[in-house]
Amino acid sequence: MRPAIVTATCLAVACAHGARNDVTPPLLEREQNEHLLSRATFGARPQDRERLARIGVAAFLDEQLHPERIEDGALEAQLAKFPVLERSTADLAQDMADERGMRRDLVTQLAQAKVMRAVASERQLQEVMADFWFNHFNVFAGKMNEAALLPAYEREIRERALGRFGDLLAATAHSPAMLIYLDNWRSSAPLPPRARATAARRKRGLNENYARELLELHTLGVDGGYTQADVIEVARCFTGWTVAEEKTDPRFVFRPGMHDPGVKRVLGQEIAAGGQGDGEAVLDLLAHHPSTARFVSRKLVKKFVSDDAPEALVQRAAETFLRTDGDIRSVLRTLFESPEFWSRRALRAKVRSPLELVAGSVRALGARVDDPAALARAVARMGEPLFAAQAPTGYPDDAAAWLSAGALLARIDFAVALSRGQVEGVAVDLDPVAARAVALSLGSPEAQRR
Repeated sequence: MRPAIVTATCLAVACAHGARNDVTPPLLEREQNEHLLSRATFGARPQDRERLARIGVAAFLDEQLHPERIEDGALEAQLAKFPVLERSTADLAQDMADERGMRRDLVTQLAQAKVMRAVASERQLQEVMADFWFNHFNVFAGKMNEAALLPAYEREIRERALGRFGDLLAATAHSPAMLIYLDNWRSSAPLPPRARATAARRKRGLNENYARELLELHTLGVDGGYTQADVIEVARCFTGWTVAEEKTDPRFVFRPGMHDPGVKRVLGQEIAAGGQGDGEAVLDLLAHHPSTARFVSRKLVKKFVSDDAPEALVQRAAETFLRTDGDIRSVLRTLFESPEFWSRRALRAKVRSPLELVAGSVRALGARVDDPAALARAVARMGEPLFAAQAPTGYPDDAAAWLSAGALLARIDFAVALSRGQVEGVAVDLDPVAARAVALSLGSPEAQRR
């Protein structure tokens, strides 16, 4: 029977196998620890290195793959300073309708809270995956009253970040944030010709935006085997999936009067006329489709291993996806147990996004963050203003996106300011860092473990 956690034997075999494939020496223990912490967290703190060296890779991974077992009270206390996280969507929407400038304050609080989670959460892998999935199912804070919907939307993603992909897909499909962002809330069955004037006045008609992104970006991928006819049929299935009281109390509702009652055919399968069930059937079909398994697995391999995703690992991850009903935790185990992950070729193969760089730098220095506002601004200056990606693709996860001359200069400026203690709201003590550097230069075994 497959072990429940990554075993030391498994890791040893993976490292040795990876070394044979790459014709390079296997990773040293210190390199293994640093590599894991660079991928499964936003960056290694001194105490993370010590804990990993003490309990081992297997136990550390098992902890991170089960965030519900990790106490995170210190972070929750820090998040209390951001009241938008606890307010209802209806209250936030009403405030946005009544108060000029409310959107900017709301997004500012959300961005600072996200930076604080990345820096201070003990549930690091969950936060890494929450960021990954938010970009996968991206929505833009600047559209309509989208900002008021973001706290609930991000929470739904975080809660399902390590669960079943089908549950995550369904949660985003039912979310007012997604329905409004991709205009599905306006999509309805076309009206007969005699009602054209009324249709123009009420903006009735089929909208394909969500259907297209659902197939291309959320599930099958652009080469996943669907056609334009499938896009239209999927759009028909989701007619009537809309939002009630969009300006004051945005929430999902299904309106039969907007739904196309005819029989649809998606990817060669007939979807019987069943009201809201048409959309549910499409989601189930897509969540279990082999193209979805490959597309999602490839993105995860690119995220955790390298931009040039090893094809053999993509295939194994996709097989795990299909075998486990899209269990994200199981797919991640496949990646973390793989020789490709533990190969020297994967070591330092990823360029950090601005959020990863800022959070990782603060964590590496063991800095105390009293106010994350300056950190959020630094992330934005590097090219990643949080919750502000306008395209459905979200922010990219490859080196080319973050290596422009301007972005590199912003990274250097941040590093210099942080090392000098000049980032407002962040307290840095460099003495422990300097002591560790000296110990490493002298070959101290204890320092190398840390």
